[in-house]
Amino acid sequence: MIRRDSHATGLGNRRPMQLPQPRGPLSAALSEALRGGAPPPAPASADDALGDDDLQLALFLCHELMYGGIDGVPPEAEWDLGVIAFRLALERLMLAQLREEIEPAGEIDPGEVGDAIFELVERDDAPPLSRYVAQRATLEQFREFVIHRSAYQLKEADPHTFAMPRVRGRAKAAMVEIQADEYGGGEFERMHSQLFAKTMAALGLDTTYGAYVHLLPGTTLATVNLISVFSLHRRWRGALVGHLAGFEITSPEPNRRYGNGLRRLGYGPEATEFYDEHVEADSVHEQIAAHDLAGGLARQEPALAADVIFGVQALLHTEKRFVTHILDSLEAGRTSLLDPAPAAAKAAYA
Repeated sequence: MIRRDSHATGLGNRRPMQLPQPRGPLSAALSEALRGGAPPPAPASADDALGDDDLQLALFLCHELMYGGIDGVPPEAEWDLGVIAFRLALERLMLAQLREEIEPAGEIDPGEVGDAIFELVERDDAPPLSRYVAQRATLEQFREFVIHRSAYQLKEADPHTFAMPRVRGRAKAAMVEIQADEYGGGEFERMHSQLFAKTMAALGLDTTYGAYVHLLPGTTLATVNLISVFSLHRRWRGALVGHLAGFEITSPEPNRRYGNGLRRLGYGPEATEFYDEHVEADSVHEQIAAHDLAGGLARQEPALAADVIFGVQALLHTEKRFVTHILDSLEAGRTSLLDPAPAAAKAAYA
């Protein structure tokens, strides 16, 4: 495992991520296309789009073209029609499975959306991963957990920010208030993505963006790709806002436990600051996100109320799949990462 200084490799000096090795025919075809080959053929079906390692890696790479880019891939690939058609096909498979597995919320009163979001979160029955990590995880297992989360946390807030030009009025003001905190109020060292990079560095992990993508299973990448599916389509702006509201509401208590878990393992503020910051900030954000952002959007555009709720449901659904995979792996004494695993992760199961 490579340790790097967070000031040298954090997002302040972010470079396009490296193109990882393909996992199957979809990511292989995309990689070939990104290197100048023929457009990748669009798949018509998938047995489990939300958990398919190959499909989710391919979709993650398609989305990355819209963010920081991929090393060696020309910027024009972002709008290559063949790549876009391929990406849309993968997104349709993902959305189709979500619609099939999520029970429709029924009639939604736009004026009650904020309360409905809190009720959904309270009814969530996902396994308590944060309790396990806080009370039982070894240092190497905690590192593995951080590796999983790095796919999103090193670009935290970027996907949701696509909502800003797509909402207005009270919802926009609420969005700006939340995102300003996510970006550290204009201070680089306070950006939440940078705080996460500091946690990674304290744990001896590589803070280079995308360094561990090749190790992440489809269930992990699906939690990140879901946000991008919502963020890159104006049609899904309601779901994106709902996802952010659910994200903020479900954040404080798990992050309190993660911070306590690191303290149990002997780590100080350099490692725990990211989690401690989210306990405080998201306790404030949850009310703003549910009532002013999500509720405000639903009141302004009542037709989007059902999409807002769907965004919350999709977040909870993909997160449940994610934490179930992690806990099952931990309790079975095996790594939850794909091979080849980094040395620190392998050591936990030696």
